[in-house]
Order: sequence, then structure tokens, then C-alpha cells
Amino acid sequence: MTATAGTMGAGIAASPAVAATCSDVDVVFARGSGELPGLGITGTPFVNSLKQNLSGKSVSSYAVNYAADVAQLSAGAGATDMTRHVRSVAASCPNTKFVLGGYSQGASVTDISIGIPTLLGSGETIPTNLAPRVAAVVVFGNPLALYGQKITTVSPLYGPKAKEFCNLGDPVCAAGFNVYAHLTYGFDGSTTNGATFAAQKVRALG
Repeated sequence: MTATAGTMGAGIAASPAVAATCSDVDVVFARGSGELPGLGITGTPFVNSLKQNLSGKSVSSYAVNYAADVAQLSAGAGATDMTRHVRSVAASCPNTKFVLGGYSQGASVTDISIGIPTLLGSGETIPTNLAPRVAAVVVFGNPLALYGQKITTVSPLYGPKAKEFCNLGDPVCAAGFNVYAHLTYGFDGSTTNGATFAAQKVRALG
């Protein structure tokens, strides 16, 4: 969000408002290829489920701003946007914890942001000193699996708090041929299970 103040006084007055918008948990999610801007078909139910699981906490969400192009060339730029959002909120809201997530190419965005090299581009990564404030990482249909890798095994920082969903037959993460398998995470129980996992990790941080 960007606010333009006409006077210095207006700028100063805006500071308490910024502080007041700090949430207990900020969910940063990257949609899949070809989806319209927003949280997408997987991120929306995931965020809604997480809010239900964390009814005693304030939960905000941020849809990563990137092209999500079908050519799979925008993950690096998406990772930079995810990283910059986390850094900005972390600086303004010292008590906010984060839940990171992504679907399909958005999972690659998440991979890059947490420092895992991929073949889908490169971008800025979240500073390691902020890693303790990331409570959970939840991804769906992650192309990283096609290369025999998982966040849980290749990331010492984020692996212990990561959860990955890959349906049998999903061509994007399981080298399958069932396109439908890649489109069902939002209503086959995956987002619900992912939200339950993330909520547990958030509570573990206090």
C-alpha cells in the first residue's frame, strides 16, 4: 500500500494508522499460472480456513503481485515481491508472524523466496534473520518435486515448518497426466489440512 501525504503533518498522522493495521499473522500467498490477480483458487480457501483455525488472532493476507504467466517465466519476480512484502511488514510490525504459501508456479515463487534454487528463475530471498518469524510454509502442486526435491528436505531453515501437497497424477508435481488432479487442492481437503498445519505452527510460536 502506498499513501501520498500532501504535508509533513499528514505523513506523521498516518504512522499510528499503519501501526494499527498490524495483524498477528500475515499470510503471503502466490497464485498459480494463468490465474487472475488475487489469492486464486487455492489461496482463497487456504486463507479462509486458516482464519477459522486462528479465530483468536487477527489474520491478514497478501496476494503476491506477479504476472503468473503461463510461460512460467515470472516466478523470480514473484519471489522478489513476496520477499519485499515480508521485509516491509516485518519492519513495520515487529510482532507479526508470517505464513507463506503458493500454488503451482506460485509454489516456485515461494521456493525462491525462501532460498531454494529452481529452474524457473531467480529473485530476492527473505533475510535469514527473519526466518524465525515465518511460522509455516505451505505449498500445493510444487514443480520442485519434479526434480526430486522437497522444501522439507532441502531447506534447513524452513523444512521443519513446511507442508507440501502433491496429488497423485498431478502433472506439475508428480509427472502425471491428470490435469484435474492439479486443480482440486482448493476443495479436496488439502487447503483445510494445510491450514490446520499452519495454525499449529503459528500457535507454537506463541
